Amino acid sequence: MAKMTDRIKELFNEQQAVILATATKDGVPNAVPVGAKKILDDETILISDQYFNKTLQNLKDNDQAAVTFWGDNSEGYQLKGIVTIETSGERFEETAKWIEGIAKMINRPLKSKGAIILNIKEIFSVAPGPNAGAKLA
Repeated sequence: MAKMTDRIKELFNEQQAVILATATKDGVPNAVPVGAKKILDDETILISDQYFNKTLQNLKDNDQAAVTFWGDNSEGYQLKGIVTIETSGERFEETAKWIEGIAKMINRPLKSKGAIILNIKEIFSVAPGPNAGAKLA
């Protein structure tokens, strides 16, 4: 597994949304913005599924995914890894409560259908310039 640095985690947490990229079993890409996200540890992020349809089917058929994010200064990262989907158990219950709390704060009906867990295998830079795409971990 690849470990996020403190700076990568800081930038991830600063972003209101990140891009989650998946693909069908035949390789057709799909990318969606995701706001309900958090870091579990240096090697793992959690994304809550409220609205996934194509994305969820893709993850069921192909467990590889990438999350990309960047800041105002063009610094950015792509996290690639293997996904597991949890729709029961302690982590899912905690995710459901977290989303329920967000729903109350924004006065909008939200409900988590699942916790998408990305175990990070590789980290790349997406900053423009000569090192664009460089593998960092």
